[in-house]
Amino acid sequence: MPLSNEIRASLLTLARQAVAAEVGVLGAMPAVEPAKVLAEKRGCFVTLTQEGRLRGCIGTFQPRTPLAETIVEMGHSAARDPRFVDDPITPAELDTLDVEVSILSPLEKTDHPEQLELGIHGIYIVAGHQAGCFLPEVATDYNMSVEQFLDTCCQHKAHLPAGAWRNPTTDVFLFTSEKFGD
Repeated sequence: MPLSNEIRASLLTLARQAVAAEVGVLGAMPAVEPAKVLAEKRGCFVTLTQEGRLRGCIGTFQPRTPLAETIVEMGHSAARDPRFVDDPITPAELDTLDVEVSILSPLEKTDHPEQLELGIHGIYIVAGHQAGCFLPEVATDYNMSVEQFLDTCCQHKAHLPAGAWRNPTTDVFLFTSEKFGD
């Protein structure tokens, strides 16, 4: 069941406040009021872009806290995405930063990853201690085929060889995402 517009707005506000707190504009991380906290523990990602350029994207499939608290944690982490350690988000960027939140369905292991639906399913690929994921929109944003989607995730996210998703010792999980932004 999709989230209400009110819940979406609250989650976006929490994510934006967490980013602002992390870059020093707010004095503290946003407080999450218990009455507004979604009690369900759901995986989520917070994605930060500026004029279409990625500035941070962090998420979790296995949250330890209710959704609103997890959004704050992921917003905080996305503002300091390790990929951008040499180009961190600054307070001056906040007004031009776009914030997107993706709320994830539970992971479902598949024995037939080649049957995933592009633009509908995200992937999480695990082999030993190596893992990587792509949100559903990555496939359509980059006009990938199913095989390209799986191979690219293996190579660029999980640091595995292309085609590792075919190996019986590699686990492939599918998920869907409810994505919204400001």
